[in-house]
Amino acid sequence: MIISQINKTDTMESIDGNKLIDQLQKGLAKDGIKKVDTLIKGLKELRPYALEEQDPTLTKVTRLTYEHLEANKTFNIPLPPEEAIAPELEEGEEAPEEVEMIVNTIETDDDRVESLDYLLSLMLDRENADNKQDMFEYRDALKEY
Repeated sequence: MIISQINKTDTMESIDGNKLIDQLQKGLAKDGIKKVDTLIKGLKELRPYALEEQDPTLTKVTRLTYEHLEANKTFNIPLPPEEAIAPELEEGEEAPEEVEMIVNTIETDDDRVESLDYLLSLMLDRENADNKQDMFEYRDALKEY
């Protein structure tokens, strides 16, 4: 399970916002998604910090996440897809034109916790281009759900 493994050097500007995300991650690690109302409340408290920082993606993802939790009483959005590692090629073989994506699915509560924890980690470190892309993936998945 991924629990807060992202480097937190380029974090949300608000110290209180960061503390709130840390609290949400600790509660998630301890209780999973069983205390969904606590997660919803914390995300609603987090949204004004995102508004203050004028980060429209963070603001939207925060709102969409708590609305998803309210509607479903769980988190059904899988981790963003990952690029598959290209296979080793024998001499003379050509690389495939497209690299397959590894699509993650939600099958267990552990998958739900891991995905939500990863999303919270992204909220802490949005400066990295890969993390921004993953935030966009979550935003789109939440909108489509």
